Amino acid sequence: MQAETVSFLLDLNRQFYQTFGEAFAATRRRIQPGIQRALESIPPRGRWLDLGCGSGALAARWARDNRKGLYLGLDFSPVLLQEARAALPEPLPAGLDIQFLPADLSHPHWPQGLPAGGFDGVLAFAVLHHLPSRQLQARVLSQVRALLSPGQRFIFSVWQFQRSPKLMTRVQPWSTLPQVDSTDLEPGDTLLDWRCSVPGQPEQSGLRYVHLFTPQSLAELTAETGFALVESFDSDGHTGNLSSYQICKAV
Repeated sequence: MQAETVSFLLDLNRQFYQTFGEAFAATRRRIQPGIQRALESIPPRGRWLDLGCGSGALAARWARDNRKGLYLGLDFSPVLLQEARAALPEPLPAGLDIQFLPADLSHPHWPQGLPAGGFDGVLAFAVLHHLPSRQLQARVLSQVRALLSPGQRFIFSVWQFQRSPKLMTRVQPWSTLPQVDSTDLEPGDTLLDWRCSVPGQPEQSGLRYVHLFTPQSLAELTAETGFALVESFDSDGHTGNLSSYQICKAV
């Protein structure tokens, strides 16, 4: 994928979350079942990095579970980070530090702003499918691997929207965006619309870029970037399979 296409798709998603961040956050107040299952594999004490922390539902849950150590959430959206900070319970449990930092995973030097001390694991729920191009996806996973010691966990999820007939009606033709040369896209690259209805106001809609991973593409990506699969499972949505979760360990 050409750099111009990557840049345009990244900007498309930045604009979406800047414009609809508050409304989007209102739809993400609860922990997904798959995340809950993943949390059961995480010790109650440790230093964890959450990539694409969004509106802070997981951070708030981290506090309610009375975990100890550090939770650091990163997100590129100032609107969502503001929502995340507002969602934290006060006071935090003794022994728990929760922080949020602005960071854009598409920037090649995003890890440089992380605090010293290292991490026991990294999380990335519903994030990687917003990174256009296999090259960028591999670079980010390689950067995550560099933050971990052998045996430490990287737990992430990607959307499997193709399993929902309702979500498939949201797929838009790439001709909707004449700025994008469809021949430059990679298999799985998808344009989805999102709609928000507020009582007394006209319906609003926006467009997002989403990459649809296959089991094979996920396996190849994690193996090539220094991870071994520990567990994989499907969860979320009314059908219980709209996200694919991967629990990996650094090798």
